[in-house]
Amino acid sequence: MTRVDKEIAAGVGATGKALARALFTPGAVALVGASADEKKNTARPLRFMRKHGYRGRILPVNAGRSEVMGLPAYPSVDALPEAIDHAFVMVPGAHVAEALAQSAARGARVVTVFSDGFAELGEAGMAAQQALADQARQLGVRLLGPNSIGVVDVHSGAILSVNAVLEMDELRPGSVSVVSQSGSMLGALLSRGAARGMGFAKLVSVGNEADVGVGELVDLLVDDDATEVILLFLETIRDAAVLGPALRRARAAGKPVLVYKLGRSAQGEALAQSHTGALAGNDAAVDAFLRKHGAMRVEMLETLFEAAPLASRHARTVPALDRAPRVAVVTTTGGGAATVVDRLGLAGVDAVPPPDAFVAHMAARGVRIRQTPIIDLTLAATSAQYRDLVEQMLQSDWCDAVLCVAGSSAQFHPQLAVKPIVEASAIGGKPLLAFLAPEATQSLQVLQSAGVPAFRTPESCADALSCLFRAARGAQAADAGQGDDGADVPPLPWPEGLPTQGDLTEREAGTVFEALGVPIAPAALVSPASLGHAVPYPVVAKICSRDILHKTEIGGVQVGVRDNAELAAAAERLLANARQAVPDARIDGILVQRMEDRLLELMLGYRQDPLVGPMVMLSAGGITAELHRDVSLRPAPVSLDEARQMIDEVRSTRLVRGFRGLPRGDVDALADAIVRFSRLAAVQGPTVAEAEINPLFVRANGVVGVDCVLRLADAQH
Repeated sequence: MTRVDKEIAAGVGATGKALARALFTPGAVALVGASADEKKNTARPLRFMRKHGYRGRILPVNAGRSEVMGLPAYPSVDALPEAIDHAFVMVPGAHVAEALAQSAARGARVVTVFSDGFAELGEAGMAAQQALADQARQLGVRLLGPNSIGVVDVHSGAILSVNAVLEMDELRPGSVSVVSQSGSMLGALLSRGAARGMGFAKLVSVGNEADVGVGELVDLLVDDDATEVILLFLETIRDAAVLGPALRRARAAGKPVLVYKLGRSAQGEALAQSHTGALAGNDAAVDAFLRKHGAMRVEMLETLFEAAPLASRHARTVPALDRAPRVAVVTTTGGGAATVVDRLGLAGVDAVPPPDAFVAHMAARGVRIRQTPIIDLTLAATSAQYRDLVEQMLQSDWCDAVLCVAGSSAQFHPQLAVKPIVEASAIGGKPLLAFLAPEATQSLQVLQSAGVPAFRTPESCADALSCLFRAARGAQAADAGQGDDGADVPPLPWPEGLPTQGDLTEREAGTVFEALGVPIAPAALVSPASLGHAVPYPVVAKICSRDILHKTEIGGVQVGVRDNAELAAAAERLLANARQAVPDARIDGILVQRMEDRLLELMLGYRQDPLVGPMVMLSAGGITAELHRDVSLRPAPVSLDEARQMIDEVRSTRLVRGFRGLPRGDVDALADAIVRFSRLAAVQGPTVAEAEINPLFVRANGVVGVDCVLRLADAQH
């Protein structure tokens, strides 16, 4: 028996190359529920495969007919005369389980379920979907869907899909593959890409992802010889543990992954009570997750396919910069170029003027240019001089990319308008891209045929260039922290005597953080009846209760307490405030904590994100943390290099990094604290849902946490 046969016998199902063959290039397919009425959706797969050259065997299954569009039809999958590799199921939801069982019995390694009526319908549908997934696992067959609009392999003509866009006369084969959680958007991307001359390799609609998900499909496409660029249209992330490693494999293989994900403005799931929950919402966490694993997340749908040629050509070679990327802009239309430069600025890319030496260099070559961020050649140069200028910029060291902006001539004289750009592209090296101000389809096609990334809108152009350099920085960070994503982090035993569910008191949370090696201000827990302690005055007095996480909001903190008498008065006030604000709160006592000095207040947070898992956050600290939105996020645990990058990304930290001669803080100690705190992800026993140190004081020597919150995942709220 082969490895795949053994896996199937064990109820595992096909994986890797065996799964890819059955999914994309099956030798025999069953169309379960195929209609003889060519106007119906369920007739489309057969028509599409005939139209687009599928050479395998097609076996229609129709309980009421013996023939479908000239092919013998069979009343059930059981009645098929031969084994199949792939079944495309289009029967009503109530009959899917039967079709699945029969398909497995006929040898299918993959069953794609177009039928709906599952998780999208709520609790009952979710239960039916889980039962279907369990059945598939027991049968040793892989399940794509349900609610999947299908799968397309352009090169082989295997069109197991009902998407109407496949009615097009020609499917251009190419090197771009698409995985979409939206069936309709799969067709939209194919249509938009094809209109720009883009060729495709494979397209998959994952549907509800009951079994085969986005992550596994990315992994398959990494090993697909026909695929060079992978596009993802995501509504959510269901398989982060699989998707993350797959994205890293894609990066290592030199196959860029471009991602468009919905939800930039959505609140997502209910945010938790801590500041960390408010600051590190789902979309920000997804952004950090994708960046860590080397994916290019685009802002605009248009960019998803327009950036593919740019990523394909330059994602492996563009440098990771520790500054804003610099782009040289040359144009024959000043206004059109200005629209792009404006968007570049918003995207964090600087359009830079040529230095004096370059201006003199070009003057010696007969091309006079001005020292401005937009080099306008409308009246100043011939086509040959335009080409020479672009070639010289591509070989210079004062810019990281070259952008050519074409005006009206691109619409009416495509060869003349883009000829110098095409000719200069042979130089290679740094990214060369073009934006065409008018609607100029022919010029776009000329540029694309030459491999020059071309854009129709200034927004998409700026988005693509920004994503390219941002992804390079993310890939560098991920490579620097390779092996620090959990595998090499020793597990943290849960401290004895602490609760294993619910919210912890500040004293208990501090005990956990100290066990991680994070410095916490010395403190003692006292009772109103016995206020004796060994903490030197002055101190901070705080109410200590697992039911009151944010004490300042209810008057539960008193700073600057100088002696025992002031402590007694403070304790009385704190207890009264707590009883008034939260009458049912369980009060452990008064926490007496040493007052600490600082150069800067920051906040260090941790959150178990429902989509992408544990995240660590660094931000401006104190009670105004949510107002500043000065935040850096990374999937936890983080490496020391990643921690340093987080520090650089939080603008507030400039105050302790030499800004205008201010005293320097201990940034090394801060980075170490971030790394140690992020290892909450490796805790053994209870799962930490949220935690924060706010504020975390940065000092000239070391850091110290002075307020601690920790909530376990099984807490009831």
